[in-house]
Formats: sequence, C-alpha cells, structure tokens
Amino acid sequence: MMTDRPTDIKINADLLRPVMKSGAAWYATVIVSGALLLAGVFAFSYQVRHGIGVWGLNRPVMWAFDITNFVFWIGISHAGTLISAILRVTGAEWRRPVTRCAEAITVFALMIGALIPIIHIGRPWLFYWIAPYPNERGLWPNFRSPLVWDFFAITTYLLSSIIYLYLPLIPDLALLRDKSQGLRKKVYSLLSLGWRGAQLQWRRLERAVQVMAIIIIPVAVSVHTIVSWDFAMAIQPMWHSTMFGPYFVAGAIFSGIAALIIAMAVIRRVFRLEDYLRPVHFNNLGLLLLVMSLIWFYFTFAEHLTVWYGNEPAEKMVFQSKISGDYAPLFWTMIVCCFLIPAPLLAFKRTRSVKGTMTASAMVIVGMWIERFLIIVPTLAQPRMTFNWSSYRPTWVEITLTLGMIGYFVFLYAIFTKLFPIIAVWEYKEGLAHRDAKPADELAVAEN
Repeated sequence: MMTDRPTDIKINADLLRPVMKSGAAWYATVIVSGALLLAGVFAFSYQVRHGIGVWGLNRPVMWAFDITNFVFWIGISHAGTLISAILRVTGAEWRRPVTRCAEAITVFALMIGALIPIIHIGRPWLFYWIAPYPNERGLWPNFRSPLVWDFFAITTYLLSSIIYLYLPLIPDLALLRDKSQGLRKKVYSLLSLGWRGAQLQWRRLERAVQVMAIIIIPVAVSVHTIVSWDFAMAIQPMWHSTMFGPYFVAGAIFSGIAALIIAMAVIRRVFRLEDYLRPVHFNNLGLLLLVMSLIWFYFTFAEHLTVWYGNEPAEKMVFQSKISGDYAPLFWTMIVCCFLIPAPLLAFKRTRSVKGTMTASAMVIVGMWIERFLIIVPTLAQPRMTFNWSSYRPTWVEITLTLGMIGYFVFLYAIFTKLFPIIAVWEYKEGLAHRDAKPADELAVAEN
C-alpha cells in the first residue's frame, strides 16, 4: 500500500482553490484576453457596417483567413474529446488529471469554429440560411454538398462534446455545492442533479461516460473528414485528393495535442498545480505529439511527392509556388515548426520536459495554422479553370478577427477554470485508490 498519498482534504483544497480564490495571474489573463475579444468584436462590427469588402478577398481568392481559421479551430477541438476518449477507453491511468483540460478545449474551440461561417456569410442576421431545413423559400438543402454535412457534423459534435464534458463534472459540482453558499450553492445544486454519491449513481455515471467515450471517437473522426471533403470534392489543384480525409484528421489530432500541452503548462503555472500535472503527463503527451509529428510529415511528404511525380501542369504551378515561389517562406516555416524542431526535441527524454514539450507545442500551433493557410490560398490564387490568377493580402479586419478568436478562446477557458475544477477531483482520487491497491512491484513497473 502507498503511504505518501495526499489526503482528501488537501486534494480538495488544492483542486478547488482556483474556483474559490482568484490570483493576479488569472485577472491578468482575463483582462488581456478580454481586450483581444473586444478588438475582435469591433472588427466584426466594422465589417457588418461596411460589408465583406473590408477583407482582402478577391477574385478568385474567395477563401483565406476565414476558412483557415475555421479548419484550424475545428482541428484544435480534437484535442479534448478525441484524446480524452481514447485514453479513457484504453484505460490509461495517467490520463486522470488531463481529461477535463482536454474536454474543455474541445467545447470552446468548436464554439469558435461554428461562429466563423456566420461571420463569413457577410450578412450574419441571415445565419439561419446555413441550416439545411425545408423552407417556404424553396431553398431545399443539397445533400450532395459537403457544406450541408458540415452543419450536421459540427452540431452533433458540439452537443455530444458538451454532454461528454458535463457528465464527469457532476460529482465535482456536488462537491462545490456542499462548499458554497448563496447563489453559487443554488446554481451548483441545480447542475449537480441531486448527486449524493450513491452506489447506483456511480454505476450509472461510469457507464454513461464510457458509452459517450465510445460514441464520440467516430463522431470526432467524421467531423474533420467531412471538413476535408469541402476541399477534396472540388477539382482545384492539390485539393482533389483521396488522402485529404486522413491527412486532415491526423493534422487535427496533431494540433489538438499541442493545444492541450500549452493549456496544461499554463494551468500548472498559474494555479500552482505542479503536484497534479506532473512531468510524466507532459512526457506521455510529448510522445504522442512526436508520433503525430512523424505521421504528419509522412502525409505531407506523400501528398507533395505525388503532385511532383504526376507533373500535372495546374498542380505543378501550385506546387512550385509553395516550394520555391511566393509562398515558399511560409512553406518552409511550416516544415520547421511542425517537424524539424518538434521531432528532435521530443525524441529524447531529457528534452521531453515541461518546457521542451511546451516549446514544441507552440511551434506546432504556429506551423499548423500556416499549413491550413497554405492548403487554401495558393490553390485559389492559381485555379485550374481560369487564367485570372491573383494574390492575397489580409487586411487589419481579418487579422484583428483572428486575434479576437484567440482572445475569445482564452477568455472562455479562464472563466471555466473559475467556475469548475479544471482537474477532475473525483477522477484523481479514484486514480490514487487504484494505485494504492496495486502491489509494489506492479506499481514500480507502471511508473517506469
């Protein structure tokens, strides 16, 4: 039996401290992210007033920062639900302090991703036109279009992700209910659904969480596969590829793990949770990030190799613009950020530390945003069916909207940590109980 485990009182005090008390770092985070969010709101209001022409879009580059951000944020959403679900289904014990950090990322990233098509339509008050429903205007949905299935996939994924985040919260909501007073107590009482910790309640909760974990894996994979079809169903050069489905899913998981590592590192530092988010968690996630870096490089190499070998004129022009043309600086920056720096940094245990994994993750986030941009803009700038080639330069409105989305995400995450424990208290205690029940030799093998 383990004798050095922390007491339940200490665990409750440490993990509920961010909810009960707010430090200067938390307030600074809220202020900075709130300022970015307000800047994004101002840019959006300016766009609504003056029209979509304030963006740098032109003919034929009709997609740019907007769809880049859409694909990027939908990819980031795979951080939580997919990673958490896979670790839960496989019974990885080290996952316990990580799962809620990941699941919150999924919900907030999806909320941002779902907003972008509304912003992009130019007349956001007509957002309901996006919904594929039979209507008196005769605009029946075209179910052959992948854009229609984007609506179904993202809506389903968002609702299931909220449920998957909420279910494991219930025991911790009951704990907060018992420690709160006034309005907070009433709100937590309502959200905890009368939880009393009865044996039957625990059995039903664990079964529901397990079922949701199994369901949400194919949902998450299907979402980014459908997003890839938005491109692959066209005949534009370097889009019409059967590889795009797994390529997009691998890239989504890659960027999702990186976002999770950054979030964990910030939470660990701001809330002083070094005893709970330990180096072993960053080491294990770093190994996953290394694997995804190798997979991503394989897909990227294979995709560009077939274009080079096929030597089809329209595709070769886009290929050359990336490798040695106008977009070459961005392309090689992407390779450096997604592979040349992260892979060696994560390949060795000494550099696979908290700082090392966070550095690699920051590089991956930058590189993956560039990758989404390079998929979209070079192809549209040199289309197959017309000689009306063009170039694209973002305006201050697009840049400010992008920064506003980042601020919105950080703001939502900060508010979430103030309302709910960012590490599942009951799951952490359950993990300690499982560890205590293991024989000493089994425990030594597991920790090594």
